[in-house]
Amino acid sequence: MWTTIHMATGKDEAEQIKNILKNEGFLVKSNFVLDDGEDELYEILAPEFEAEEIREVLRELNIF
Repeated sequence: MWTTIHMATGKDEAEQIKNILKNEGFLVKSNFVLDDGEDELYEILAPEFEAEEIREVLRELNIF
């Protein structure tokens, strides 16, 4: 099952985070969530079993 591990503001940020995590060896994808007129929100998703490890990597990289 896929779970949300991070919310990104804008497609560029979502792609950047996705690429960082893929380079770390994780399976991730992004999904458009909302356009509120000013910002677009994307959720970064990963398999549930990797979620905690990915969140730790995001904290270490000061992304979380």
